[in-house]
Amino acid sequence: MAVFITGGARSGKSDFAERYAKQLSDSGVYLATSEIRDDEMAERIDRHRQARQSAAFPWRTIEEPYDLAGRLRELGAQEGDAAAQSAVLVDCLTLWLTNWMLRLEPWEEDGILHRPQDDRSLDEVIDELLAVVAAYRGPLLLVTNEVGSGIVPAYALGRRFRDAAGRMNRKLAAVCDEAYLVVAGFPLDLKAHSFRLDNE
Repeated sequence: MAVFITGGARSGKSDFAERYAKQLSDSGVYLATSEIRDDEMAERIDRHRQARQSAAFPWRTIEEPYDLAGRLRELGAQEGDAAAQSAVLVDCLTLWLTNWMLRLEPWEEDGILHRPQDDRSLDEVIDELLAVVAAYRGPLLLVTNEVGSGIVPAYALGRRFRDAAGRMNRKLAAVCDEAYLVVAGFPLDLKAHSFRLDNE
């Protein structure tokens, strides 16, 4: 069962995902997508790790900033039947998307334009993850950020990120069994309350 969880910054989405994981399984695998780029990020990651370690729930943390599809395939193959699998929590998809956008972005150094070594497009990377999520049989929770509700970013990369995150979230929410929007700590069940057109 795949569960899509979105919300704004500090909305409580990760807390909800962790609490829901405890209802779905007796143990959890925490797939962390962040990369340590500065001291503040290192402190933030350490706080989250310590909070999980002190919780009365056995979490195993795996750092996976890029190959989420491969890691999910690996975890799905390791486990037995879906009912006995550990809950897998991915936190978060927008950080994963950022990692890939930066990896695939050309950069200039000493007046020379360098091209990324990975020749896939961002859409191809997202579609690979989408296929794995759609096929995943165990409890899987995907945390992402709702980034399109604020101001339009002033720079091109920011606008491309906002648009890519919106497209990614729509695709993933569509293939997940459940989808929640967390606002001020309250999870709202999107699929239960979504309006359906007559021809859908």
